[in-house]
Amino acid sequence: MFDLNTAQGGQPKGLYRGLLKSLVVSIGVPLLLYYLMKNYAHASEIVALSVACIFPVVSNIVEIIRYRRLDFFSLIFLVGAVVSTALTLLGGSTQLILIRESMITGAYGLLCFISLLFFPRPLMFYVGRQMMTGGDPARIAIYNAAWQKPQGRFAHRLITAVWGGALFGEFVLRVVIALLLPAPVVLVLGPILLTVAIGGTFLWMFSYIRRVRAKLQQAA
Repeated sequence: MFDLNTAQGGQPKGLYRGLLKSLVVSIGVPLLLYYLMKNYAHASEIVALSVACIFPVVSNIVEIIRYRRLDFFSLIFLVGAVVSTALTLLGGSTQLILIRESMITGAYGLLCFISLLFFPRPLMFYVGRQMMTGGDPARIAIYNAAWQKPQGRFAHRLITAVWGGALFGEFVLRVVIALLLPAPVVLVLGPILLTVAIGGTFLWMFSYIRRVRAKLQQAA
């Protein structure tokens, strides 16, 4: 999820900028639309989710037309919204509604593991390339070149495995607490679990990238 040839120590600024942009455009804006529709337009759950889905749909269309790729963060939000809409229409049980936010993170974690076995390159390689290169052909070429190095392949695979474990593990924990604890408690603990899983994995990833770069600099 990084370029071994860039940055001399410290956190990769390009990664921060790319990550922030992806999160704001692909998740922040749709969530804002959902909140406005629910709280100010007094729209139904289905209408609010449908409006929120418009932005990730348009974002992915633009990505496909301009760069021939999907925006993973937009896709994550879109699939999550579709799942939530389906559960609402089907009148799902309380437990299903309580874990619906984690269904997509669980699916994404499982996809990380599947990509390690069946994809040409692990999933987080593609996510990192999207965030780090901004679609620039020269930067994409440099990023791809890192895959030819053994340490680059190992790093991308390890990062993908850790993300898979964190996201799928969060889903399993959410299911357990939804089955065992009262709904109000789950509503409080659910977001905390998700924040810890994602935030903790990001902190580990940045620390790991820094250590790998330091070792490469010492060996140079």
